[in-house]
Amino acid sequence: MIGFPILSLITFLPVLGMILILFIPKEQPKTVKYLSLAITGVQVVLAIILLANYNYNLAGVFEEKSFQFIEKFTWINITGLTWLGTVKIDYFLGIDGISMPMVLLTAIISFIACISSWTITKSVKGYFALFLLLDTGMMGVFVALDFFLFYIFWEIMLLPMYFLIGIWGGPRKEYAAIKFFIYTLFGSIFILLVMIGLYFSTTETLADGSKILTFNMLAMMNPANSTADGILSILNPNNLRFIAYIALFAGFAIKIPMFPFHTWLPDAHVEAPTPISVILAGVLLKMGTYGILRFNYPIFPEITRDLMWWIGMFGMVNIIYGALVALAQKDFKKLIAYSSVSHMGYVLLGMASLTTTGINGAIFQMFNHGTITAMLFLIVGVIYDRAHTRGLYDFGGLASQMPVYTGFVTVAFFAAIGLPGMSGFISEALVFVGAFGVETTRVLAIISTLGILLGAGYMLWTFQRIFFGPLNEKWAAMTDVDKRELSMLIPLSVIIIFLGVYPSGVLDIMNTSVNTLVNLVVNGL
Repeated sequence: MIGFPILSLITFLPVLGMILILFIPKEQPKTVKYLSLAITGVQVVLAIILLANYNYNLAGVFEEKSFQFIEKFTWINITGLTWLGTVKIDYFLGIDGISMPMVLLTAIISFIACISSWTITKSVKGYFALFLLLDTGMMGVFVALDFFLFYIFWEIMLLPMYFLIGIWGGPRKEYAAIKFFIYTLFGSIFILLVMIGLYFSTTETLADGSKILTFNMLAMMNPANSTADGILSILNPNNLRFIAYIALFAGFAIKIPMFPFHTWLPDAHVEAPTPISVILAGVLLKMGTYGILRFNYPIFPEITRDLMWWIGMFGMVNIIYGALVALAQKDFKKLIAYSSVSHMGYVLLGMASLTTTGINGAIFQMFNHGTITAMLFLIVGVIYDRAHTRGLYDFGGLASQMPVYTGFVTVAFFAAIGLPGMSGFISEALVFVGAFGVETTRVLAIISTLGILLGAGYMLWTFQRIFFGPLNEKWAAMTDVDKRELSMLIPLSVIIIFLGVYPSGVLDIMNTSVNTLVNLVVNGL
């Protein structure tokens, strides 16, 4: 549509930057940082170009023409195998209204996290090389339309994130990194098994009319492409589709993280350096819910309909449990980590409604949570860099000492609470409207509103403990935010307020695709 492979460029540009970094002498850390900043900055520009050229009315689930900026060619082609026949894997990229907001979010958060990484002094070359590799893995997940390629990008993220936490993290960094790695790899095994099962259950028709087994995600979404003898075929009465659905859902649920798979997240957040916490909460958690929407819903629509109450129930548990645990925290960063568990529950609740309103709200919440929670972790980083403590009872009275910082905290906290005029309000409202409008999830929606009250409780209580009351004399010399910190906080504040006033800026992108997805899942069309 644009005339050049923009999706490949936005995905693999960080790899090019990583390779260039390896040739820069370690005595030039500023060169490494500026190069990384330039790479992530170009990504933001490319994401804006994608948005500017995006066709808001084009959508679909089965057909290539329904996706935009398509790039497709044969990547791996093995013939002559006796029982498998031809094994053909495509390099297949494309986006629709579900993935476009995530591509934009990934570019923005990566750029902000790169600015946040400016304070890194230990092994600068290694850090930014891994950072850019992680960037490629995240972007690739949202643009891949071949399951094999998707899985490669999904796994690519594991290695850099493991080292970024394990080397540049806090006192318990090794424990947190290993726990993150084991949990995520465990989920990846489930995804791999289902991927293989779907491969042997799906055919793709070639140009000459012949049919071959395929990893093509669009072919997997179309029941017409199921093989009669496929182990996961909808045509096979003795199939394993239900088990495959649960395995795939569990693999993605670990990444969300959904209760009871959430325990890796607080450890990873607390030990990770601030920019990695920003990426972890801003982008990585969204991959779990994105995977469910991209795979579980269109490939297994009949099972999704049967399990919608259970999905909503787990969303409700996430909302209330995460908020209650956040309320009990004394560590600022751990409180924000558990608030992420709670707010991702809203995404699950909206998805469970199987309505256009609810799922639009869920995807919008994914985007909004990415920007809001990124800002919250940056706020924690600002105060930790100065005080070297995150204890909520170690502060007090900072509003008079750091008025500009307090202003940004106010924006982020009120957005997290869901104050009208902030982006978080719109997405949460759509989630509740969608869930309440369906009898199956109505009671769950009513109970989940308790999360709003609890969220206001832990946020306002935190605000009071840190910023109100007499100033702790230990911090009498603490300085307000500097120019680098302003360059991170101002863009996120603008996005949060802009989407709170004009949510159609993102909602219009996803509406047509979500309508198509809902029609497929609910009506089988």
